[in-house]
Amino acid sequence: MNAPNIRKWIGVGLLGLPLYGALTFFSSLNPQPDYNSHPEAWARYVTTNHYVLEHLFLSIFGVIFAIFGVFAMGAYLTASRAGRMGLVAMVITVLGSALLLVVLGVSTFASPEQGQALLAGMDTMQLPETYADTVQALTGLAYILLGFVGNILLGIAIWRSGTLPRWAGALWAGAHVLMYVSQGYAATIGAKSTPPTVLVGAALVAVSGVWIAWSFLSRPSATPQEAMGATEAAQPTVR
Repeated sequence: MNAPNIRKWIGVGLLGLPLYGALTFFSSLNPQPDYNSHPEAWARYVTTNHYVLEHLFLSIFGVIFAIFGVFAMGAYLTASRAGRMGLVAMVITVLGSALLLVVLGVSTFASPEQGQALLAGMDTMQLPETYADTVQALTGLAYILLGFVGNILLGIAIWRSGTLPRWAGALWAGAHVLMYVSQGYAATIGAKSTPPTVLVGAALVAVSGVWIAWSFLSRPSATPQEAMGATEAAQPTVR
């Protein structure tokens, strides 16, 4: 594949970054109640058609767009100053996103059944914890850890790349600190509901994603190698 086609596909992939932020933002506008403290309200929430459609078309598709965008970002960063870090960040982030898809798939299709059982008088919250419950909880913690580390490294790689706006990388990293730290708190000792900081983080992800994609698409003729060469040519030679 020639260079213009490669750039075109990278540009299309990078558009997944702001889409991921926007879809995550809208999916977090109406967080579900905490099933520990408000089980009936939680059951009524998860048994609505809105819950299934929101999780399917906003949350799950948001993660899919994130995977496409991060793949494109990793491909672009390979030719920059932070190529190795960009690839490592891409692998870690995509692995975390893949685990998140598993968690979202379970909650999208299993939670309505559990909610219906609870509304029918079955106290499913008091059932003993099974091995599957433990694995699901560990999977959730794993995606939080991998997503946190991967996106922080990705933000650093953008900062160090020399071809993308530095502060877009800082914004990307900071947004995911807000999102993943608060999700880790909710998954362990906090209320089992989407924290409001996720909403703020998702908005910052959308802004950062637009900034990154626009920076790339507004320079259609500049390859990473050309950009690096121009930067080096502008620097004085030290003898």
